[in-house]
Amino acid sequence: MDPQPDHGESSYQGHGRLDGKVALITGGDSGIGRAVAIAYAREGADVAIVHLPEEEPDAQATTKLVEEAGRKCLAMPLDIREREACDEAIERTVQELGGLDILVNNAGYQFARDDSLLDMDDERIDRTFKTNLYALLWLTRAAVPHLKKTGGCVINNASIQAYEPSTTLIDYAATKAAINNLTANLAAELGPDGIRVNAVAPGPIWTPLQPATQAPEKIEKFGANTPLGRAGQPAEVAPAFVFLASQAEASYVSGTVLGVTGGRPVF
Repeated sequence: MDPQPDHGESSYQGHGRLDGKVALITGGDSGIGRAVAIAYAREGADVAIVHLPEEEPDAQATTKLVEEAGRKCLAMPLDIREREACDEAIERTVQELGGLDILVNNAGYQFARDDSLLDMDDERIDRTFKTNLYALLWLTRAAVPHLKKTGGCVINNASIQAYEPSTTLIDYAATKAAINNLTANLAAELGPDGIRVNAVAPGPIWTPLQPATQAPEKIEKFGANTPLGRAGQPAEVAPAFVFLASQAEASYVSGTVLGVTGGRPVF
């Protein structure tokens, strides 16, 4: 990518907000997931990341950054479109890192289309919904017994697309609106167990997902439609995930969606 995204490699400074915690981040190999992994490690957490097998080089780079912060990193090449993979991710995190305090449902799939709804094939619809929604439910279901023990939290990655859907991302936008609904619903169900559930809704953030799935002419103007007039960097989103994960700072925050959008509204 040109320019390279800023994941906070040189800028993020931790303050011990997550000392002794264990976090699992899906899609933790690159983009927002990598930025969150770096931030969590520098805040004192051991980190597990889930990534697709073909993303091994990126996962290794993230692992190195976490370990350079003095924390453990468990990288798991798994396809979370399979329920068994979601169960395995939770089980291995607990077994190999000693527990689970924070689940970050970050992994997402999108592909901007230039055709009509009539041309959308079942494979694309299936991939989008399984990655963005099925996996969130499967992972959260498997994580709840462990989060009950720790008073942990779940943080979902929503999107500005839930509020301002693009016709080229009809399936992706629908899943992000559903994630907002699930966040509120899960917060209501899991609150009595001491588990907080929130979401972060990023706006246009400069991650590998963008040039890989958008037309070049759109990338040239990416982020220009925000009040701040530019795209955001992954390092600018990670602090929102840190805040929501911090029991000291967000102990009474649950069922909310925190926008990091450059000024575009999420209400």
